[in-house]
Amino acid sequence: MKRISLFILTIVATLFFVACGGTADNKPANNSNASNAANTATKPAAAAPTKDALMAIEKASWEAWKNRDAKAFGDILSDKSVGFSAKDGRQDKAAMIKSFSDAKCEVKSYSFSDDQMNMIGADVAVLTFKADQDYTCDGKKGPANVWSTSVYLRDGDKWKSLLYVENPVVDPKAPPAKPAAAAPAKKDEAKPAETKPDALTDALMAIENKAWEAWKQRDKAGIEGVMSKDFMYVSGAGRMTKADATKEWGDKKCEGLDFKLTDPMGVSLGSDVAFVTYKADAKGTCDGKPVTPAFWVASFDIKEGDAWKNALYTDVAR
Repeated sequence: MKRISLFILTIVATLFFVACGGTADNKPANNSNASNAANTATKPAAAAPTKDALMAIEKASWEAWKNRDAKAFGDILSDKSVGFSAKDGRQDKAAMIKSFSDAKCEVKSYSFSDDQMNMIGADVAVLTFKADQDYTCDGKKGPANVWSTSVYLRDGDKWKSLLYVENPVVDPKAPPAKPAAAAPAKKDEAKPAETKPDALTDALMAIENKAWEAWKQRDKAGIEGVMSKDFMYVSGAGRMTKADATKEWGDKKCEGLDFKLTDPMGVSLGSDVAFVTYKADAKGTCDGKPVTPAFWVASFDIKEGDAWKNALYTDVAR
């Protein structure tokens, strides 16, 4: 699905993100602290999600995309929503809605299969599924078959869309496509603003750097050590469990590996769940195939005891 500008790079996704911000208090200024606390305590909370309930919201967002209904699309998004665009990079909610409105799309059909729901803590739900789609946006045909990762956040009495990433379905045995050459930077093109470091982002990126360094050093135990017990990786090859991902990243014969992680943004999703998004640049070969050279990453972490552990990882080529 093309939720933002042209999402044909597609994570992620995955999982990671930014911009904390509490809900503004809309009670009169003369309310007492006790009264405010009581109002907060009685605020209805969304029921525990079911897969069918979240897939109904997911379908509504795809219907909004098909019908070019920007208001319906925006109503489904969380205020903390993050997306990735081939044209504009990482986007917040306002930018996502603008890209949605600006894109000229014709959606003929779509369907879902192999859907699954997983929880990250009590307030974050992850849908993963295959989607078959027939659409054109801004004159470009979209991928027909994708693996989708759609993350929802509990927001009062509703579940809101936090992140959507899709990757074209790939055959792991097929030879990789030749990476596209990077477009030369325009002399007058403004550089994106550097993200400001903060304690949460630094803590989450410490885990990411540890995982990437373990991958570079072919340290299988180190790769596994950053993962939560229910870790999941989603890519164009589908879902991978902790054991599958550890094997995927740790067993291949790789040469010349190196990486650089930049532009991180982290966001808290509660006391025990957070996520971070960032750019990753990598080089080297694994089993004779070049690694993906440049992509956006979304990575979700959960606290196990006092330690942050990676619960969900997804990425999308940029």
